[in-house]
Amino acid sequence: MLISQAIAQTVAQTGVLAAEAPAPWEAFALNMLLILTLVVMFYVLLIMPQQKRFKRHREMIDQLKKGDEIVTSGGFLGKIDKIKDGDDEVVIDLGNNVKVTALRSAIQNKAKAG
Repeated sequence: MLISQAIAQTVAQTGVLAAEAPAPWEAFALNMLLILTLVVMFYVLLIMPQQKRFKRHREMIDQLKKGDEIVTSGGFLGKIDKIKDGDDEVVIDLGNNVKVTALRSAIQNKAKAG
């Protein structure tokens, strides 16, 4: 028995016709709705949190002052010795009179007290 014959026999037995295919514009609208939903979810779940983290990091960097204990993205712990005005660099005292110059963007966060 062929599949089409089996389907015809099932329809004849149940008396229920298969649902008609949606109109082309309905299928297009459903596909566009799905794509729009995915774009919104992508924006809300990935882009917005990243923008918030970037904003908090920028605010933290702008509020740095001499004497703040920091952690660099390279893992160095130190205190800010000097902030160069008009420049994107800071001088970090790593201890034992070791001082390095780093970009502000290399500062990951402020060190936790204790």
